[in-house]
Amino acid sequence: MAGDVPVPSDGMPVLVPVLQNHRFDEVALARYLAGRLPGFRGDGLVVRQFQGGQSNPTFHLQTPGGDYVLRKKPPGKLLPSAHQVEREFRAMQALAGSGVPVPATHLLCEDEAVIGTPFFVMDHVPGRIYADRVMLAGTPAERGAVYAELARVLAELHRVDWRAAGLADFGRAERYMERQVQRWTRQWEASRVEDMPAMDQTAAWLAANLPPDDETAIAHGDYRLGNVILHPQEPRIVAVLDWELATIGHPLADLAYACLTYHMPPGPSGLTGVLGTDYQALGIPTQDAFVAEYCRHAGRPVPENLDVFVVFSMFRLASIVAGVWRRALDGNASDPRAIGYRERYRGMAEQAWSIAQRLGAQKSQIGG
Repeated sequence: MAGDVPVPSDGMPVLVPVLQNHRFDEVALARYLAGRLPGFRGDGLVVRQFQGGQSNPTFHLQTPGGDYVLRKKPPGKLLPSAHQVEREFRAMQALAGSGVPVPATHLLCEDEAVIGTPFFVMDHVPGRIYADRVMLAGTPAERGAVYAELARVLAELHRVDWRAAGLADFGRAERYMERQVQRWTRQWEASRVEDMPAMDQTAAWLAANLPPDDETAIAHGDYRLGNVILHPQEPRIVAVLDWELATIGHPLADLAYACLTYHMPPGPSGLTGVLGTDYQALGIPTQDAFVAEYCRHAGRPVPENLDVFVVFSMFRLASIVAGVWRRALDGNASDPRAIGYRERYRGMAEQAWSIAQRLGAQKSQIGG
């Protein structure tokens, strides 16, 4: 999961010297890449780190033959099944040549002896990245075009034949939501450093109110504005990033996650949500309009039970953010600002529980 951190208004990513706790043996890396990376002989390598991002640290590799990006697992003790750079690599490989734009991948190294953790290398794709969940740059018309593009590309992803793409064993298609609720409940328990009743209550509610499992698609797992690269000038997505949570899952879980911004208020470091704001004046569509645009491209009717998936997506995100805060307390977060993430996960948990209670009340009224 990339972090919601400020970036320049032009959207150009910020490169900084490699953080102290993420340094690795660059000589060993150059030795490994020589002969494996197109045109790289082993000299002239310059490594810098992309600022922000709270999951897998990401580095810019400048070489005489071209620029590349390296993604690796973070140092230190990691939560089970987290930071799976191997899954990122495989997902992008499978989607190459599809209607979903992804960077070209070059190599995956699972040998921890090289730089301390597994990593992969892909092409550097120039463009704009707006790490916030809400687009503030540009004109209202430009913002509207970007949100329409976000809906279109997500629909393209869900239309990919995952079996034909070689991902038949990428995830279990059956009981997806049940297994996901169990997984993120376990992740929350593993990250827990304090009591948070709303997390426990939401987990229990989800287990008792699972939607029917009747659809499967390639699910990105963290699809949002901050995880795509936009063309330098056009409102067009040129690459979708951060595939570590990708699996075979329910497309509505992906769609609901992309809609979380409508259920979150402005956050502590820039807008993380639009709840309670006049976002339509910015050119940002309503949730209904965004969902309708997605459904138009996906060739499906507008779903009736999206709110249950919204509760799940917010609970899952709260579990992830709790893990980020836990890593910050342990001293191995990808960005030092993660130490302030306690209130973020707690706010998400409270909102998820509030939506769940509202849905429960509506269900009681209908039943009564």
